[in-house]
Amino acid sequence: MKLRRRLVRFYKWRDEHLPDREFVMIVSFIIGIMAGFAAVILKNIVRFLEHLLASSFDLEANRYLYLLFPVAGILLVLIFIRYILRQPIGDGVPIVLHAISKNNGRIKPHNMYSSIITSAITTSFGGSVGLEGPTVATGAAIGSNISRALRLDYKLVILMLGSATAGAMGAIFKAPIAGIAFALEVIMLQLTSVSVLPLLIASATGALTAYFFLGQSTLYTIEYVQPFEMKNIVFYILLGVLTGLTALYFLRIYIFIHDSFEKIGKWWQRFLLGSLLLGGLIYLFPSLYGEGYNAINSSLQGDYSYVFENTFYGGLSDNTLVLVALLLMIVFFKAIATTLTFSAGGIGGIFAPTLFMGVNVGLSYALLSNFLGLDLPVSNFALAGMGGMIASVIQAPLTAIFLIAEITNGYALFMPLMITVTFSWITFRLFESRSIYTFQLAKRGELFTHHQDKTVLSLMNVKELIETNFDTVPPDATLGDLVKVISHSQRNIFPVVDEENNFMGVVWVNDIRHIVFERELYDKVKVSDLMFMPRPTVSPQESMEDIAHKFESSNHYNLPVVENGKYVGFVSRANVFSKYRELVKHFSED
Repeated sequence: MKLRRRLVRFYKWRDEHLPDREFVMIVSFIIGIMAGFAAVILKNIVRFLEHLLASSFDLEANRYLYLLFPVAGILLVLIFIRYILRQPIGDGVPIVLHAISKNNGRIKPHNMYSSIITSAITTSFGGSVGLEGPTVATGAAIGSNISRALRLDYKLVILMLGSATAGAMGAIFKAPIAGIAFALEVIMLQLTSVSVLPLLIASATGALTAYFFLGQSTLYTIEYVQPFEMKNIVFYILLGVLTGLTALYFLRIYIFIHDSFEKIGKWWQRFLLGSLLLGGLIYLFPSLYGEGYNAINSSLQGDYSYVFENTFYGGLSDNTLVLVALLLMIVFFKAIATTLTFSAGGIGGIFAPTLFMGVNVGLSYALLSNFLGLDLPVSNFALAGMGGMIASVIQAPLTAIFLIAEITNGYALFMPLMITVTFSWITFRLFESRSIYTFQLAKRGELFTHHQDKTVLSLMNVKELIETNFDTVPPDATLGDLVKVISHSQRNIFPVVDEENNFMGVVWVNDIRHIVFERELYDKVKVSDLMFMPRPTVSPQESMEDIAHKFESSNHYNLPVVENGKYVGFVSRANVFSKYRELVKHFSED
């Protein structure tokens, strides 16, 4: 009771003394720090678990552990989800997009810790995924629940979700500019100039928190980035096309495997099939084990030994063509391994796998070109390949450019990054408009965050717009009975229902105007003779976008709402449009 009274006093004080704009700045600062702490905690848990496994088991001497560790890790995750948490966790970024589109920005409180625990176990035990998506989901859950506790309205809740994701991205990659770009491109509906400031605050504080606890070193260390040369433009363009096609392959294989596993009814069957296949791939290609950041760092330094370590084909490391072939095979199987990790029940993100695939595409492209007599800067093309893959896979070109520049300190690569990213994005968009984050939501018609009209419609609940002040009549009533009802009604539509409230049809006054004053018909004509079944009808569970389409295609001004055959009421075009305008105005205000 004391806490509740204190909260009430705080809400009252805030309303009187602290306007929304200033209050949001403070909240975004707090959320940025908390998102940064989430990234730091996750990184340290993974380091601890990896050190624990490495000190307890010798992977080099016992290669079969590459087969068993991923199985064990995913099993631990499933045990935690099914028997301890007892709630689904969901995928990282899609959780945020779904919350914005269909759940008024609400994310369950357990997502503030559950994604950290499960993703740390998944990746530490070799699951072929990353930590970025879970970090974003954790940050967004923090932003959502703080916003709800502070009683912010939907518009501010969405802004706090965007700020939290910017802070989480800024922290996990130590890349504050990329964090802002990610929030703008992937998460946010729309922003005004005033709304950008909370993103700046949250992203900066998230990155500073990571700097304080994890150091200021970049994620990848590049000793020397060769200057951009105009003669290489065409090769960066071709790399963009190649990464765009590789990203398309990633999305296609992701969808295919995901949909295939959804058809498997029992969770333990999905777990066994997915984890054993994953373990088999990692056994054949140990570089698929875990996030792959160490492999990326090695490759950017010109060390490709990760391709051959702990393999039965290590003796072929001196052959360039074999190296290129293995790099391409690793790219091919990395997409499968990542999807199998998710499908078997693991939790993680797709940033790390995408970066891993991108660097290997760029490496194989440059190494093969140089083998054929060209002189391409290998590290530059490896970095550009990373940017091209990220731009297409998550459909965020600005995020890709700033991310690669920040995590490598390779700002001299802006021009080749822009070229590769642009052509990669264009190539991908020629075949597919969805990102790997959005395909499931788009398939269900639940992804509206980048389309203002659809988003506003998604926020409108048909149940709140139903009008019930229509007088009903039974089908066996006479015309005389109907005239009596008409005489005291304010509407010109009369729903016809039976004794059990089953919807039978409607009578429209304009259709019977010619017989209303013919008294000799009052006892002869029945309502059942006058009614008709209108098309279309509306269900209370339908989306407002579908209802808007029904109004547009039918030209009706009122549509009956029917649930399981029972009459509920009517929804009117005027009310829908009025509510729509109200929400659009609200979102357009600074």
